[in-house]
Amino acid sequence: MKNKMTTDMIAKMGMMIAVALVLGFIRFPIIPAVGFLTYDFADIPILITAFAYGPIPGLIVTVLVCFIQAFMLGGDGIYGFLMHFLASGAFVLVAATFYQRKKTKKQAVVALILASIVMIVLMAVANIYITPFYMAAGVDGGIQAVKQMVFQLMPLIVLFNVIKAALNSGITFVVYKKISGFLHREGIRKR
Repeated sequence: MKNKMTTDMIAKMGMMIAVALVLGFIRFPIIPAVGFLTYDFADIPILITAFAYGPIPGLIVTVLVCFIQAFMLGGDGIYGFLMHFLASGAFVLVAATFYQRKKTKKQAVVALILASIVMIVLMAVANIYITPFYMAAGVDGGIQAVKQMVFQLMPLIVLFNVIKAALNSGITFVVYKKISGFLHREGIRKR
């Protein structure tokens, strides 16, 4: 890949953003006990973009998707943006950085596993330190009460992120090669 973004690359990144936003509407809870944690498929096109073009283009797509979902499509505003960006951004940065070193199936698996671990740990920490400030208003006991609730729910929060990472990794691993040809091809050919 060249060190600069081409017009073709930017156009394809825009298409992947659009795909991510559409897939973001397909959301569902994975664990009924924590139904407020919903899974959507938006991170898969983001991760595919990062594998194809590298960590920086991947992060650019991540920021734009997180922003549009949080502020224009009825997301959770600044809290939703921050938590989504932390989760997806960490995943994309780690996975794309390791995959760029050596683009093999084995390296992709290692990259996805490392990214999953980083994202799971980061989101556990983020839920402990960020969520209480967001949810404290209107809760008896304020920040401390929310922190206690987060600690009680932590096994389910971690399980949710394990399942999310596994789904994103597995689907990306299966479909990446089919889509990467389009992303790496110059221009958009008519068939």
